[in-house]
Amino acid sequence: MGGQPMFILSDDSERTRGQDAQSSNITAGKAVSEAVRTTLGPRGMDKMLVSDAGDVVITNDGATILGEMDIEHPAAQMIVEVAETQEDEVGDGTTTAAVLAGQLLAKAESLLDDDVHPTTIVEGYHEAAQLAHEAVDGLVLDDDVDDELLRGVAKTSMTGKGTGDVGAEALADTVVQGIRQVEGDGVAREDITVRTQTGASSSATELVEGVISEEEPVREDMPNSVEDASIAVLDVEFDIRESNVDAEYDVQSVDQLNAAIDAEENQFKQYAEQLADLDVDVAFVTESIDDRAAAYLAEEGILAFESVDDDEAKAITQATGASRVGAIADLEDGDLGSAERVSVESFADDDLVFVEGGAAAESVTVFARGGTEHVTDELERALHDGLDVVTAALDAGGVVPGGGASEIAIAAHIRDRAASIEGRRQLAVEAFADAIDVLPRTLAENTGMDSIDALVELRSRHDSDGRAGIISEGQTGTVSDPVEAGVFDPVAVKHEAIESATEAATMIARIDDVISADN
Repeated sequence: MGGQPMFILSDDSERTRGQDAQSSNITAGKAVSEAVRTTLGPRGMDKMLVSDAGDVVITNDGATILGEMDIEHPAAQMIVEVAETQEDEVGDGTTTAAVLAGQLLAKAESLLDDDVHPTTIVEGYHEAAQLAHEAVDGLVLDDDVDDELLRGVAKTSMTGKGTGDVGAEALADTVVQGIRQVEGDGVAREDITVRTQTGASSSATELVEGVISEEEPVREDMPNSVEDASIAVLDVEFDIRESNVDAEYDVQSVDQLNAAIDAEENQFKQYAEQLADLDVDVAFVTESIDDRAAAYLAEEGILAFESVDDDEAKAITQATGASRVGAIADLEDGDLGSAERVSVESFADDDLVFVEGGAAAESVTVFARGGTEHVTDELERALHDGLDVVTAALDAGGVVPGGGASEIAIAAHIRDRAASIEGRRQLAVEAFADAIDVLPRTLAENTGMDSIDALVELRSRHDSDGRAGIISEGQTGTVSDPVEAGVFDPVAVKHEAIESATEAATMIARIDDVISADN
C-alpha cells in the first residue's frame, strides 16, 4: 500500500480529516465557551435551563450550566470536563477556565489558518502556561490572610450569583465565620455544610454552630426543645423481637392473651426505661419505632426520631461525639453524644431539627434562606463557591488581586518573555497572551464598559501603578486598584484554570482525524 495506513471501516462509519476535523472540533469547543462567557464577573447574566421534563434551573454558575446542557459533540464535552475539573479541585473559576479554553482554541484556529503546525502550537501553549504560572506566583500578596482578606475573597466569588452586592457582603461574613469555626491544622471543609429553606429573604441566612436535620419527632407530645442534651444514635428497631424459629402459639384463654399483650407492653416500656436510666434526652434511630414504644419514650420525656438516613446519622455522630450502637443493651455512657441545645423548629410545612453547641460546635451549618426554591438553589451554589475559595485561600497558597488584574499581569509577563523565544513557537506564546486578555475584556463588557477602552486603560494603569482591575460600581464598572477595593482571587483558582484550559485546548488542537461509527 505504498507505506500508507489502511483503514477498514463499516458502511455506517463517518470520517472527517485534516482541516475539516480541526475546524469542527474547535468550533464546537468555542460554542460551549461562548455559552457561558456572558455569565463571567459580578455583573454576569444568568441562564435559564429547561429540561425535557420541564425542570428549570436558573444560574450563572459555569459548572452548573455546562453540566445541565445536553452536549453530544466530544470536543465540546472536553470543555465541560474543564469546568468539572475546576469545580472539583478548587470549587470556583469554572467560567474563567471554560472561557480561557475557548479563547485558546480560537487563537489556535487563527494560527492553523496561517499554516502553523499543531505541534508548534501545543509546544508554544505549554511554554506560555509555564510563564503564566510564574506570573501568578509573583502576584501573591505577602500580607497574612486575615479575616478581612478572606471576606474579600468570599465576596468576590459570590457577588452576582443571585446575592447582590449587599447580600454578598453579609454572606461573606457568614462564610468566613463558618470556615474559622472548622479551622485547625487545616480547614476541615467537610465539617461545614449548607442547608437551604424557603420562606424568607437571603438576609435571614445565618450560621448554626452544629448540624440541621430534616427529621421529625415520632410523636407531637415529645419535647420540642432540650437543653444540655444527651444524645444516642441507634441502629435499632423499636419493635417486638421476632424469633428465628417458625412457631405457632396456642392461646386458650383470655388470661393467656392478656399475658402476651402485657409482655409486649413491658418490652416497649423497657426500651424507654433503658434509655431513661442512661439519662438519654434525644434518640436518633435509623430503624422504625413502634407507636407503643414511641408513647413510652414520650412519657419519659425523650425526644425521638425514626428512620434517620445513614448520612444524617453520620453527621449527627460526628457533630455530637456519639457512637452508633446496634443494640440498646450495648448502649453505655461513653456512647452518648452531647449538645447544648436540640430543638425542633417549624418552617411552613417543614420541621427541622437543630443540634447546636457543645461537641456539635466542631461542625457548623450555613442555614441559607430564600424566597423561592430557585433563589435558594442559586444561593446554595454561591455559598459552596464562597466556602471553597476561602478554604483554597487558607490552604493552597494565598490570594492574588482580582477583577482581571492578575490576567493583565500574566499577559504582560508572557509578552515580555515571548521576545526571547525563537521560531514559530513565539506566535503561539503571544496568542496565549491574547487569549488571557479576553478575560478582563469580558469582565469589562459584562459591567457595561467599552471593552477596548477598558483594556487599554488596564494595560496603562498596570504599567504605571503595577496593578489595575475592573471594579463593579453601581450599574457599571471602573478601572481601579482591586486590593483597595477588596477584590481578591485565590492563587489555586488561577493555577487550576490555566492548567486545565491549556490541557483541553492543546488536546483538541492536535486532533486531525475523527472517525465515528454506529455500534
